[in-house]
Amino acid sequence: MKNIPQHVAIIMDGNGRWAKKQGFTTRVRGHELGVEALRRAATNAAELGIRYLTVYAFSEENWQRPKVEVDALMNILMTSLSKELPVLQENQIRLHAIGNLDALPAKARAQLDATRAATAGNTRMVLTLALSYGSRQELTAAVQGLARRAANGELEPEAITEADIAQSLWTHDLPDPDLVIRTSGEQRISNFLLWQISYAELVFLPVLWPDFSKEDLVAALEQYSSRERRLGKTSEQLHA
Repeated sequence: MKNIPQHVAIIMDGNGRWAKKQGFTTRVRGHELGVEALRRAATNAAELGIRYLTVYAFSEENWQRPKVEVDALMNILMTSLSKELPVLQENQIRLHAIGNLDALPAKARAQLDATRAATAGNTRMVLTLALSYGSRQELTAAVQGLARRAANGELEPEAITEADIAQSLWTHDLPDPDLVIRTSGEQRISNFLLWQISYAELVFLPVLWPDFSKEDLVAALEQYSSRERRLGKTSEQLHA
């Protein structure tokens, strides 16, 4: 590959369909195997030289799912954060999180904070979990924050720049994604990083998330590497 993206974002889709396809009576087993797929993806991404990996783990809209599934997901989150800590430490991966984190159950939030603190010194790759995350909600919060500053006389509305908006987002300490991967064959963004992926390359793969392998990751990276990212310029300008 000619180049590796600095920041890859993944919409991890297909856990429920995987469980149904395998004959399980609930979707929970798919979510459990989804954690293993995330472990593989994170370690493989670190080995390949990706500096930032952001995954859509639980959306703001996912709270609307049946309570039994939401409770199972929160339990899986707590268990996985503790269980996967040695893997994060061994691979020098720092855990980060974005979203409406105050909406998480207290025990899940406490485990998340503990794992983030334990991995704070790791420098090989940043793994960001988007939890209780919605991009429209993120943008709304950013606008509200800027409006409060304007109301307090801290800035003029006409002086607000794109950089001010970016600094008001939950991702203010992350670079914009270069590549977005969505599994399961669906071809939509689903309220994920709408501001940040303005110029990201999009790759949609048919594989269901629990089956996502290193070969699938490499295939997506090869697609990215083969594309010409013009960012509004012409091909001639890029090669001048």
